[in-house]
Amino acid sequence: MKKFVILPIIAFILLTIGCFIALPYYNVWEQEMSGKAEFAKAEQNRKIKIEEAKANLEAEKLNAQAEIERAKGAAEAIKIENGSITPAYIQYLWVRQQANLNDKTVIYIPTETNLPILEANRNK
Repeated sequence: MKKFVILPIIAFILLTIGCFIALPYYNVWEQEMSGKAEFAKAEQNRKIKIEEAKANLEAEKLNAQAEIERAKGAAEAIKIENGSITPAYIQYLWVRQQANLNDKTVIYIPTETNLPILEANRNK
């Protein structure tokens, strides 16, 4: 009968000693795995930033190409007009630019010369 009482006590003591020995090793392993996870996360974030920078660079290159093409078009338009811009063309450009105002209200009152009167002090 004493065997049945002493055997669980010995097992409990051995298990406790085993935990005291294994626990430091487990903590070291857990920190190592945590460090590897942090490193992988940092590496992934770095790759994401690099890809975003590449995308921004590509967008800027495309914007520059679009600006060059716009300038070529404007130069060609001026060349077609023999290098002179008439007041009628300036008026046309002003009216065409009004489409970009979206929700703003613009009142156009033609004058004797058919040029618009710009009300600069309206919001004051």
